[in-house]
Amino acid sequence: MAQTTGRVVGAFTASHSPGITGWPERAEPAKRAAVESAFAEARSRIDALAPDAVVAVSVEHFTNFHLGNLPAFAVATSDSYLGPVTKEMGEFLNVAQHQYPGHSRLGRHMYEFALESDFDPALVEGGLEFDENFCVPFKHLDPESKYPLVPIIVNGVNPPWPTVRRCHDFGRMIRRAVEAQTEAQRVVVIGTGGLSHWVGLPESGQINTEFDRDFIGRFESGDESRLLSYTAEEIDAAGNGAHEIRTWLVAAGSVQVPFDVLAYEPVPEWLTGTAVAAARV
Repeated sequence: MAQTTGRVVGAFTASHSPGITGWPERAEPAKRAAVESAFAEARSRIDALAPDAVVAVSVEHFTNFHLGNLPAFAVATSDSYLGPVTKEMGEFLNVAQHQYPGHSRLGRHMYEFALESDFDPALVEGGLEFDENFCVPFKHLDPESKYPLVPIIVNGVNPPWPTVRRCHDFGRMIRRAVEAQTEAQRVVVIGTGGLSHWVGLPESGQINTEFDRDFIGRFESGDESRLLSYTAEEIDAAGNGAHEIRTWLVAAGSVQVPFDVLAYEPVPEWLTGTAVAAARV
């Protein structure tokens, strides 16, 4: 009997500010409740989808890559990943340091499929470690770390960045890759990062709500022409950290349907416009 090929059964996106887990009490109670309720709703939906693997898409903050070697995209293929990278970061994030399971076979397939699809991501066969990029959202979305991951890193931290269209196309490639294999039947894609925020700059703590609400409108509309029309300069207006929305665009490309934003709260105490969203799959 032939094995069934895989499919992307769901996609989710979320912010990954360290404050979400590290100092949640500093947010206004209503804002904290709205964000944590949205994370709980997303977690419930992911559990209901019963994925065999999660393709986890984020940036990373010079934990593994540095200015001397900063790929536009990277695919990891390990059996496990340490996060947070140090015990001190674990205390900072309020996330216990542990090993996250990896889906190495799907990761290897994803990398090889990307090459065949005219993408040239970096290959990370071992040693990739997590910072807040995955540790913060997955504390809420998969607190038991029960789903094996295929981590994918997108450069959203330092120019020149991959274009927003290239990121969306990378997500479309992820979907085709999932559908071209039988190792994982049910796959969920989760993108983490953004929304508006400034990192290491005097504007840190400011939030561009106009940008955030406009982005959310485009994201919920499912209108790709609007979603993919951003220039790097337009994103810059929402802070250097806003370039992390590329992870949301990868997730959007993997399903190509509108999303519902389950919560959006501008939380200066967490330094970001904070949102959680789920695809209408």
